[in-house]
Amino acid sequence: MPESGPSRFRDVRRILVIKWSALGDAAVASAAMEDIHAGFPGAEIDFNTQPAVARLFAHDSRFRKLIVLDMRRRGERLRNALAWLKQVRAGHYDMIVDLQGTDRTRLMLILLRLIGGGPRYLFGTRGGFPYTARPEVSDKAAPAMTQLGSLLDLLGVPARTDRPVLHAGEAHLARARQVIAESGLQAGRYAVLLPGSQAAGWLKRWGTARFGELGRRLVAMGLDKVVVIGGPDEIEDCQTIAAAGAFMVNLNGRLDLLEIAPVCAGAAVIIGNDTGTAHIAASADRPMLILCGPTPAGRVKPIGSKVHALQAQVPCRNCYAKHCPDAERHVCMAVLTPEFVAAEVAAMLGGPANAVPSEVVIDRC
Repeated sequence: MPESGPSRFRDVRRILVIKWSALGDAAVASAAMEDIHAGFPGAEIDFNTQPAVARLFAHDSRFRKLIVLDMRRRGERLRNALAWLKQVRAGHYDMIVDLQGTDRTRLMLILLRLIGGGPRYLFGTRGGFPYTARPEVSDKAAPAMTQLGSLLDLLGVPARTDRPVLHAGEAHLARARQVIAESGLQAGRYAVLLPGSQAAGWLKRWGTARFGELGRRLVAMGLDKVVVIGGPDEIEDCQTIAAAGAFMVNLNGRLDLLEIAPVCAGAAVIIGNDTGTAHIAASADRPMLILCGPTPAGRVKPIGSKVHALQAQVPCRNCYAKHCPDAERHVCMAVLTPEFVAAEVAAMLGGPANAVPSEVVIDRC
């Protein structure tokens, strides 16, 4: 019988991977899932997540089955916690890999051990009880891929995957092709803008006027069209940006989550805020530029060798605030002008290097 994984885990035949939230974080974690799948080719792997995230993995052949329970919905937490314990215990897993690493998943895994359903091997991003071992990097402030890479080291699995890996079903691929055709998009001749963020994190948004002006500059650079993609929280923003010109294509509300990457796959470049949609789009492996202000660029930017981020080094950067005392100026984003960002995009695509105004210090990562 072939080995199911690294030699020290030859007895591992069934694995449960846990990642509950959020969409962007789950997209990042999909890189580690790819490495786990490759590292244990003879094992059956199940995936435990929340309903909102399950949509990203509905057609994922890496997993034998999905365990989908809403562990946070009020009024159902106790019932679903008991259902979780019952299902996970019945799975008779040899190994559980907790990619969520929160107090709540730790508590559930402790309870699992107490009722006699714990696996032989239990690993998490933070370590400590009840986990088998502590990864070298367990600092929650560390970049996600640094944490995940340290966890993979414990498993003896090489961290080879450097971008999100998501699997769309044939229906999603066909729908994406239809939207591309109906919108008149030609591969390499359009840009994609991701102008949103969750409503509570609106300070991470660069702004509709700036995205609209950037769209005009991208067309002036030689692109034919500019596509705007967003979610339910960004309907008005996308409409406002799309009004910048006839070259704009507003796909807000027209794409399922698993149709975003296939549409982005033909883009010359993708530009967006620190948003979960960007992490999903990063699986398309296209040049991407992320604009950061209240969150640290090096930590929050999507993974991938073609992903770059910009952040102005203003004193209030990385505040993570929900409300800005100087919201009218929104200085951390205002410093990144459309002219400057357009020049940065040109440099990414092989044009001349962009000069930074002498009074501004910009971090590129």
